[in-house]
Amino acid sequence: VAAGLERFGRIDAAVAFSGQIVVGRFVHSTVDDLRTVVRGCLEAPYHFLKAVVDPMIAAGDGQILVITSASAARPTPGAPLYSSARAGATMLVRNVADEVARNGVQVNAVGTNFMDFPEFLRATGATDPEVRAKVEAQVPMGRLGTMDEFAAFCLPYLDGTSRFTTGQFTAYAGGWA
Repeated sequence: VAAGLERFGRIDAAVAFSGQIVVGRFVHSTVDDLRTVVRGCLEAPYHFLKAVVDPMIAAGDGQILVITSASAARPTPGAPLYSSARAGATMLVRNVADEVARNGVQVNAVGTNFMDFPEFLRATGATDPEVRAKVEAQVPMGRLGTMDEFAAFCLPYLDGTSRFTTGQFTAYAGGWA
């Protein structure tokens, strides 16, 4: 952030995409599992927001997008710690948005799931074609989302064309959420 401010003098838009997927049932989880998922899914967005919000408030303008997870919007069997931490990150975004909206800063969250993305594929085992077919069968649209589609979806949150949206969470999961 400091390097960007030094070079460009301001930050118009910023996006964070962090996370640590921890799978398994709650009854088999450990406090170390919880710490891992909180560090990757809640602390990382916190630190990101702390870094970019103040310069944007000072400029009186800015757009922030935090990528969370569609699992934040509903119970997620097999990933309850992950889902809970992502829900926390989503609520953090909404609270920060409420706090900074009057300063011209927008803060929103987009929650993904079922993306053709290496981390998702590894976590679900969908690198195997048979497993991938089973995963895709869970998605109402019957397929995984592409990163190009996702980038196009996120652009209005960051390019200055959607200036009346803040504090929102939008699921991007092919109808799953």
